[in-house]
Amino acid sequence: MQQRVDGISFWLRRPHDFNWLAPFGIVFKIWDQQDSGNIAFGLKIEDQQVFIKYAGASTVRYEGYPFDAVRRLRDAARSFEALQHPNLVRLLDHFDTEEGYALIFEWTDGELLLRNDDPDSGISKFRRLPIQERLDAMQQILDFHVHVEASGYVAIDLYDGSLIYDFERKTMTICDIDFYCPAPYTNEMGRMWGSSRFMSPEEYELGAEIDSRTNVYALGAMAFCLLGNESDRSRECWEASDELYEIAAKAVSAERTERWESVEQFCEVWEAARFKD
Repeated sequence: MQQRVDGISFWLRRPHDFNWLAPFGIVFKIWDQQDSGNIAFGLKIEDQQVFIKYAGASTVRYEGYPFDAVRRLRDAARSFEALQHPNLVRLLDHFDTEEGYALIFEWTDGELLLRNDDPDSGISKFRRLPIQERLDAMQQILDFHVHVEASGYVAIDLYDGSLIYDFERKTMTICDIDFYCPAPYTNEMGRMWGSSRFMSPEEYELGAEIDSRTNVYALGAMAFCLLGNESDRSRECWEASDELYEIAAKAVSAERTERWESVEQFCEVWEAARFKD
């Protein structure tokens, strides 16, 4: 069914009360097609904008129960608080509503880098940037995930849709860590949440350990996405140095023991190769 808030239409499986949004401003954009069970809103009040992520409504692409989405979003709030970092979107508040749970974030300028063949999309524009600017952006992703590892967390569901790039300020922001969890973590699903383009073999294996080597794989896949070709990991499609290529290729080894041991180690060898005289 179709609903409207502040004149903007969106779709749900059944009606839901969003009157609680009113104190936060006027809605100017709605994201209602996520498969996570969340719906998101961009709101503006005077010259301030915020982004609100909400669980509790029956969204059209979500096949689960709203109460499970609420539980996951409540857990996500704890992750955002634990992993505060300059390269992570800033959580301002989180709270229960009568029928769900909401997270309020500081608005982040930039464009989402989710895969899109449109030449005007964020990822298409990003891939046309000079290689040094893309390497700087990749470094910001690595720096945050060294922090994630040091904080005792594992990064689950890291993919290009987790990234916002500000082309003016040349800054990368990680905007979605909803499934990041404290370590140790065991695969209890079989096929876990995430994009297959960034997922390691153990993320398909029930009972497998999800750890730093799993995160190394995702970051290696991210390097190919931003600096090469995510579907063709050959040297011919790689745009950075040969040494960085070898480091990224080792990171995405199918065999866990052949990868870098930790995100910290991966970052250290990456930086050494990148800034080599």
